[in-house]
Amino acid sequence: MNAVQELLNLKDEEQAKHLMQFFKTGKGQYGEGDKFLGIRVPQTRNIVKKYYNNINFDQIQEMLDSPYHEIRLCALLIMVSLYKKNNDERIVKLYIKNVKNINNWDLVDLTAPKIIGTYYLKTHDRTIIDNLADSGHLWSERIAVVSQWSVVKNGEFDLLLELCEKFLTHKHDLMHKATGWILREAGKKDEKVLLGFLDKHAKVMPRTMLRYSIEKLTPEQRKFYMS
Repeated sequence: MNAVQELLNLKDEEQAKHLMQFFKTGKGQYGEGDKFLGIRVPQTRNIVKKYYNNINFDQIQEMLDSPYHEIRLCALLIMVSLYKKNNDERIVKLYIKNVKNINNWDLVDLTAPKIIGTYYLKTHDRTIIDNLADSGHLWSERIAVVSQWSVVKNGEFDLLLELCEKFLTHKHDLMHKATGWILREAGKKDEKVLLGFLDKHAKVMPRTMLRYSIEKLTPEQRKFYMS
């Protein structure tokens, strides 16, 4: 038995149908064509714990190439566990190599801060993040922004603010949500950082980005910035 076999054994067709709707896999939607087994994240995490110490990079790559969303998620969470354990930069390279397979918001959000964000904190080399942000590829752009969650929690805000300015005119709602979410996290760490950004940009921010960013402010502050 291996990780993939265990995941396949957990297949739940009814749950898979629900997840295909939830993750917008229909024609023209952001997750178009993705396939699901119908496995819940806690089940996947249990398999990660069982196998991450006994898997090689070729096996991880095979999982990342799977047509099934949960198998790719399992591979990515295995990479998170391995990177936390040994700081092997080959994991960062493998992650970047497989951006095409990190193709929905959950895959990004559960892994980008812990791999790309952690790598940036250790090196302060922004080359990877700049390349992702400049790619014109939705999921790469989201990785760049969401990676900053780890950075913001460490009290560093400059790169996030630069990225949020860059994406003020982005057309996709998923980027508005990502930038607003991480701005909100920055505000929880240092409210002055968030208020400074809002004072400068609130009038032109996409409404979704603005709403997400101000969620933890006082009712009076929220009313002020929404108006």
